[in-house]
Amino acid sequence: MSQSKTTDTGIGAPVTLDLSRQPAPGSLAGKNVLITGAARGIGAAAARAAGAAGATVILLDRHVQDLEQVYDAIEQAGGPQPAIYPMNLLGAQGDDYDALGERLSDAFGALHGLVHNAAELGKPSQIDHYKVDTWFRTMHINLNAPFLLTQTCMPLLRRADDAAVVCVSDAVGRRGKAYQGAYGVSKFGLEGLMQILAAEVAGTTAIRVYSLDPGATHTGLRRQAFPAEDVSHLRQPDQVAAPLAYLLSSEHEVPHGACVSLE
Repeated sequence: MSQSKTTDTGIGAPVTLDLSRQPAPGSLAGKNVLITGAARGIGAAAARAAGAAGATVILLDRHVQDLEQVYDAIEQAGGPQPAIYPMNLLGAQGDDYDALGERLSDAFGALHGLVHNAAELGKPSQIDHYKVDTWFRTMHINLNAPFLLTQTCMPLLRRADDAAVVCVSDAVGRRGKAYQGAYGVSKFGLEGLMQILAAEVAGTTAIRVYSLDPGATHTGLRRQAFPAEDVSHLRQPDQVAAPLAYLLSSEHEVPHGACVSLE
């Protein structure tokens, strides 16, 4: 079967996507989607949304008990049986990624979606005083791990007739903000990784690549950053998950390489 090709229609171009966008029923049927940080927050909600649209979801996180709850929720909602892959991105080495690639290849053959959602806040602080160990930990989880996982999954993504990579980003990765430290820098790096990958696959593969700024969302990471915040105005993870799952669908209307924001 011939593959459609992605094209470079303005990599890095800002695109605003309405929160009401969601994948059509069954639009992810027959597709395999790997989501990191799938145990909680946006990752868990994205897994449920993708499963509801028919995807077979591979749930990757280090919190196995929470992954099991997401697994059960997808099955109870009538979605395809998901898969759990316990993995600690902080401690994972090259061999761990090789093993993951082999397991995915053996079990699924191809990958149609990859969502880089796992993230570490680090410690908001002035650069002068930023702790080095916190810097390296945050950069590793937020940037090195997405690079390693993307590299591992590229052969599987290339096998698909249509595939999408979505990097969950942040506004502080598009415009610098004081005291964001390694978190902000890593999100700038993730935006760069997205754009470089998008340029490399444009015109030669069926892989689409995006970054997505979900906006202020009621998650554990947000509570860490703003512990005294009034959460009544925040978006819920399920609101963000629907348009994220829409980006994974072949029925999307978002140009390849776009920096997507939600409104």
